[in-house]
Amino acid sequence: MKKPQLLRQHLVAAMPSLATDPERLLVFVDDGGLVASFTAGLSFQYRYTLELILRDFAGPPESVMVPLLQWLTRHQPELLANPDNREKLAFEVDVLSDTVVDLAIRLPLTERVRVAQDDAGVFQLQYLPEPPAEWEHRHSLAGGPLVADGQLLATLPAVDA
Repeated sequence: MKKPQLLRQHLVAAMPSLATDPERLLVFVDDGGLVASFTAGLSFQYRYTLELILRDFAGPPESVMVPLLQWLTRHQPELLANPDNREKLAFEVDVLSDTVVDLAIRLPLTERVRVAQDDAGVFQLQYLPEPPAEWEHRHSLAGGPLVADGQLLATLPAVDA
């Protein structure tokens, strides 16, 4: 599986507080499943719930949520595009003090994996990218500073395929 690590790298790059202490971001894969059919070939799809836990978080929630939405725009667009999926993004907050919380985010992810045998008889594994994001999302995928009330919350990295 590649998406858990990709999302972790994206959030660490986006959030200054995580860049200085990336171990505060915990990543778990729950409720995993493998979907395959009995057709020719060994291709399959991973389906799982990704849980992100940000320990001792003192920033505004938008500094996490906006980079997350940016990443989803490229790597799991149907969570945003399909109205039936929009309720599947969930979070919980444990208040630790007046300024610090533990933030847990759960989101369903899928990854398509193609397995095909080449002419030499070698099975080649390839993670298939999501369909390209629509043209209207080009600006949010390009990245840039995220500011609220004149304060830098995060720096959205460019999101490539």
